[in-house]
Amino acid sequence: IAYCEVAQCALRSGQTPPELKSFSSLAGFQAAPRDAGQCFSITTKLERALEKVAPLLREIFVDFAPFLSRTLLGSHGQELLIEGTGLVCMKSSTSVVELVMLLCSQEWQNSIQKNAGLAFIELINEGRLLCHAMKDHIVRVANEAEFILNRQRAEDVHKHAEFESNCAQYAADRREEEKMCDHLISAAKHRDHVTANQLKQKILNILTNKHGAWGTMSQSQLHDFWRLDYWEDDLRRRRRFVRNAFGSTHADVSLKALSGTAFFRSQSVVTQNPEAELMLEGDDDAVSLLQEKEIDNLAGPVVLSTPAQLVAPVVVARGTLSITTTEIYFEVDEEDPAFKKTDAKVLAYSEGLHGKWMFSEIRAVFSRRYLLQNTGLEVFMANRTSVMFNFPDQATVKRVVYSLPRVGVGTSYGLPQARRISLATPRQLFKSSNMTQRWQRREISNFEYLMFLNTIAGRTYNDLNQYPVFPWVLTNYDSEELDLTLPGNFRDLSKPIGALNPKRAAFYAERYETWDDDGTPPHHYTTLYSTAHSTLMWMLRIEPFTTFFLNANDSKFDHPERAFSGIGRSWRNCQRDTADVKELIPEFYYLPEMFVNSNEYELGMRDDGVAVCDVELPAWAKKPEDFVRINRMALESEFVSCQLHQWIDLIFGYKQRGPEAVRALNVFSFLSYEGAVTLDNLDAVQREVIETQIQLCGQVPSQLLIEPHPPRSSAMHLCFLPQSPLMFKDQMQQDVIMVLKFPSNSPVTHVAANTLPHLSIPAAVTVTCSRLFAVNRWHNTVGLRGAPGYSLEQAHHLPIEMDPLIANNSGVNKRQITDLVDQSIQINTHCFVVTADNRYILVCGFWDKSFRVYSTETGKLTQIVFGHWDVVTCLARSESYIGGDCYIVSGSRDATLLLWYWSGRHHIIGDNPNNSDYPAPRAVLTGHDHEVVCVSVCAELGLVISGAKEGPCLVHTITGDLLRALEGPELCQRPRLISVSSEGHCIIYYERGRFCNFSINGKLLAQMEVNDSTRAILLSSDGQNLVTGGDNGVVEVWQACDFKQLYIYPGCDAGIRAMDLSHDQRTLITGMASGSIVAFNIDFNRWHYEHQNRY
Repeated sequence: IAYCEVAQCALRSGQTPPELKSFSSLAGFQAAPRDAGQCFSITTKLERALEKVAPLLREIFVDFAPFLSRTLLGSHGQELLIEGTGLVCMKSSTSVVELVMLLCSQEWQNSIQKNAGLAFIELINEGRLLCHAMKDHIVRVANEAEFILNRQRAEDVHKHAEFESNCAQYAADRREEEKMCDHLISAAKHRDHVTANQLKQKILNILTNKHGAWGTMSQSQLHDFWRLDYWEDDLRRRRRFVRNAFGSTHADVSLKALSGTAFFRSQSVVTQNPEAELMLEGDDDAVSLLQEKEIDNLAGPVVLSTPAQLVAPVVVARGTLSITTTEIYFEVDEEDPAFKKTDAKVLAYSEGLHGKWMFSEIRAVFSRRYLLQNTGLEVFMANRTSVMFNFPDQATVKRVVYSLPRVGVGTSYGLPQARRISLATPRQLFKSSNMTQRWQRREISNFEYLMFLNTIAGRTYNDLNQYPVFPWVLTNYDSEELDLTLPGNFRDLSKPIGALNPKRAAFYAERYETWDDDGTPPHHYTTLYSTAHSTLMWMLRIEPFTTFFLNANDSKFDHPERAFSGIGRSWRNCQRDTADVKELIPEFYYLPEMFVNSNEYELGMRDDGVAVCDVELPAWAKKPEDFVRINRMALESEFVSCQLHQWIDLIFGYKQRGPEAVRALNVFSFLSYEGAVTLDNLDAVQREVIETQIQLCGQVPSQLLIEPHPPRSSAMHLCFLPQSPLMFKDQMQQDVIMVLKFPSNSPVTHVAANTLPHLSIPAAVTVTCSRLFAVNRWHNTVGLRGAPGYSLEQAHHLPIEMDPLIANNSGVNKRQITDLVDQSIQINTHCFVVTADNRYILVCGFWDKSFRVYSTETGKLTQIVFGHWDVVTCLARSESYIGGDCYIVSGSRDATLLLWYWSGRHHIIGDNPNNSDYPAPRAVLTGHDHEVVCVSVCAELGLVISGAKEGPCLVHTITGDLLRALEGPELCQRPRLISVSSEGHCIIYYERGRFCNFSINGKLLAQMEVNDSTRAILLSSDGQNLVTGGDNGVVEVWQACDFKQLYIYPGCDAGIRAMDLSHDQRTLITGMASGSIVAFNIDFNRWHYEHQNRY
């Protein structure tokens, strides 16, 4: 509007003001020259001048129509532009005259003057408001933009850092994985190297020993060294000696001086991080869901890898423990300075430094302490050895247990096979187990119960500082004869070893009461009853303990005055010396070899001029075997049984610590007790000092109970219970229970009495010379005969019922083995083996060099087993494991034996039912020069003892190693019968009535000659009694250790060809040459010295 006004003025004056020039140029027109106007009318000129701007002005008027219609008024107030009529005409008109007239009118001028100023002010104000609003908006947008940019920058930085971190972590993981792979590869190489060396040594031993292919009969035995094997029997006794490739006489070793105390060097150990003791709640064996998920989702071969220490006697080796889904690996860190310092002689005896163990071999997992911290684990294997590890903390222990199979602590203690049991505290194991009740009922021996307590209380062969502890039980080591019925010959087990002598007890009591050292709590004794030093001192004469002792004592034997030189002398020291309160170790009750200096070590000479060599035995023991046997008899005696619970209170129970320990004079150095010190809270120097003191002082076993231990039930109290293992009852029964005559007159050459009540068919299986077998059902009446309430009605139930198929002559075809045997084979008891469940019979002697498996139910052939190069002449079966698995040994005319595995699950020879036609033997046993005629196998001892037609009997391990030959006297060269007991007796019968008793380590213990051609021998389950029978038809009972005759049964009218004992050792069943079987009453307890003297 303002522009229109200016333009109007300019038109009147005929000039173009400077303000309008720009408008004119913008509008796209230029004023025509003056001389040009002469040719055109004013209207035409206006139209030409405004032709470009007129449409724009019209648009403006139309757009602002509402405002103009209100403000553009005439002199009388009338509307000049009527919205909807005038403006429409103006818009549709093409002429500019109306537009010019409007713009040049007085009313337009008045309206402009009236409204332009106000509109301008409003425009200015509105502009300012818009400017401020726009400024605020721009600032806000700018701030938001800056915030977004900063956030994006931060996110970019974070993502970059995260990316870098992920890259670094990925690279570290890959490096760790590569390191682990390298570690596993190097570990595998080390293991392969160790295995190859062992295999090479085994092959060399097989070839070069006296009975090997390269050996000669004149080879000298002077340089044969032996060491104690790590193999344990069912009672955890280590009794087997094996060849020692590292053995020597240690001739270069000197003796220590007498001045000063015995020094014992400890082993440096890794840092621990003990946590609070695990409490096991709930009955399920599940890990938390998170842990299970983690375990399930683990990728790659290694499930868990952790730093660990292998704990072995006098060696604690740092390394890495790796667990896959099927195996455990341990690889020692050979760069560790402590490992580099370890004596190579010690390492030679340390197994597992490059170890690999299959999950399928694991039988038990126990939590253990190491240096009083609950950070250890001990794993027991199927090969009857164990390995112990120590971990950084208790959380790692738990992770390791949950990575291993759920085997618990095995099947021996009546506990479920669950991981929570492996993590249970010793006190929890004690309360949950059924062993105390079994001990009270006399189902297990005192020895077995003490070994159980030691095992669950953390005592282990792998840590000499926590070696199993056993009590002194005898006090008389001077008499020529020891009377085990005199109470005065037994120790008071209610007192600790330090309190037995009243004078010494007073000394210890005064020491405690007058204690003035504020730094340490008062105690009676400075050292414990069991330390690593005392253990090595007891075991000094046998390897590997000799090497361990020398390693811990600066390669010196102890001074002869301090050395273990005599049992009586050691007992007297324990009563007089104020620094000596040693108890015994289990070997005193089973290992006679520990008392013999078989390697001829130079141990020096005592001040009294007596050389220290073999251990001096009590006068009542003529040889080490006598001492061990009598000492064990004393341990199992009634005097010990009725007070053993009081000794348990001192060592494992409520008198171990606290006020009761003070009253019982049973307090040791505070560093001997669990919880006394937390190693994590100490600096390196303090820690080393404390660890050394713990190793010197010894470690008290874990406390198993905080109330008095229950006593054992008396033998008289139990004697009327059916099935009691000890039945001291009056023998009113007849010697012969029954005679069962079979229709066939063929001699009964084999008897197998598998009579356990849980079997589907408890039976006495018999096989005759014509290979007709019978499954004669067993009725368990032994527990009733002679017991209170025994009636005549029950007396009609005889123990053996003849096989109905034989008795009725209705199913002989189901009982006859018709396959042809080799004509040269003489059928005897060795030709047959019956499985433990009575369901299968194994028969040998076939012309095709096989032995065969038959079902006793159908009589049908189920398996033929080949492997020998000549006719199989004898078979033997070991005792069965849970599930019916056992070892079968076959001997042949090819002079070899093959060891097979019988699968109780699949009822075949071999592990694989898909390959039952061609099973592979577990081992090939060589060394004989003639046809093998007799063999016996003991799985518990891991030994096979065999005899050929001529020559000595040979002892092999079940892994195929030839251990030794059992060299009998001159006339004992043709063995015919062998019986081995798990107690270590090996009875061999030779031709012409000669018997020999060997220890499993080859020592001839006794021999005798009888006037009978013996056909059958067997040992009682405890190995103490031998039963023999032969062509004279007389059953005789002998004491196995010295062949003292105990009893002669009435003679039968036919020769005895076979015999077996029922599971409860109460019935003897003999197979007769007349085709009958005879059942005898037998009670080995009647020949027990306590029964004879007391009952």
